[in-house]
Amino acid sequence: MDPSPVGQEARRLCAVTGGRGFMARHLVAALLSSEDWRVRITDLAPNVTMEPDEDDALLGAALRDGRAAYISVDVCQLAQLTQALEGVDTVFHTATADQIKNNFQLHYKVNVEGTKNVIKACNTCKVKTLIYTSSSAVVFDGVHGLFGADESTPYPDKFPDAYTQTKAEAEKLVMRANGIDELLTCCIRPGSIFGPGDTIVPTLVSYGGMMIIVGDGKNCDDFVYVENVVHAHICAEKTLSTKDGAKRSGGKTYFITNMEPVNMWDFIYMVLEELGYKSRFRLRIPLCLLEPITFVVDWSYNNIFSHYGMRQPSMLTSTRIKYVTLNRTFKCNNAVEQLGYKAIVSLKVVTLNFLSSISILIIFLANTFYDLRC
Repeated sequence: MDPSPVGQEARRLCAVTGGRGFMARHLVAALLSSEDWRVRITDLAPNVTMEPDEDDALLGAALRDGRAAYISVDVCQLAQLTQALEGVDTVFHTATADQIKNNFQLHYKVNVEGTKNVIKACNTCKVKTLIYTSSSAVVFDGVHGLFGADESTPYPDKFPDAYTQTKAEAEKLVMRANGIDELLTCCIRPGSIFGPGDTIVPTLVSYGGMMIIVGDGKNCDDFVYVENVVHAHICAEKTLSTKDGAKRSGGKTYFITNMEPVNMWDFIYMVLEELGYKSRFRLRIPLCLLEPITFVVDWSYNNIFSHYGMRQPSMLTSTRIKYVTLNRTFKCNNAVEQLGYKAIVSLKVVTLNFLSSISILIIFLANTFYDLRC
């Protein structure tokens, strides 16, 4: 399939599904930088288009010399996946449906059926390890806040949107697949991911740095820098590669955050100040005013506009309001003790060295528009 350059045969071969996504691009870069891996990148696009934040000297060179290969693959097509995973040692499954579209059929097809196909292809191709990028939101019901939730927290009876419901279903599939045909599996549940390469900053700047607080402004969140999420995936693979680690962590899930829960709105305001929007003003909007509006927006889309192919509103929906008004913090003790995970980049380091750059991901819009979790 892809060439094995002279002198690189000793490198193991891995595949990253959804490999052109936000977190996946950072994962691919880390795998290539480690010099332990050859990387097969799969995604829907017919070919690779370099993003502004990407290092062409790394990915471009790797694609040219064979350390990396790109294959256009739809995870909903089992035959394509099986061909793409031929000879692969480890699969990092990050592919997911567009989180903005609260379309259950779309999310079920990609997140659930697609994950079933990944597992089948792994079994057929005798893949050793499958690491799945899940989401911390799989235990969130959109009604009750979560403060210090750990892996013992059960799935909710009802999910706030199609994304979280289908990610939870996919996670269960991956956990059940552990040990079948000698496949070892593990699920990573990142918090709200941020980092370079996101395209949301221009949107925030277009609003002039206006600070809008929804609700009482007291809710906390667990942000996680993208490189820490990448590090967690690599820690999971290394753990499963040992006999003791496979026995301890195979078929399990792990929350991953920066382990620095903070007030979400204070963090946003700090970011805005770093971008030069100092002490403008804060507009606080009570939930009692927004809830009737979100009800009308939801009803109008579901009953009228969706039938004409119009895109679902991103901000003023009941689901997005839930994500930005309730506590959502998680414990990473199990990841620390069992995977050897630790945050390699702290929020303090990020604020000192990264937030001053216009490339920063603004968490407010990440939660409001995307609730970024992969």
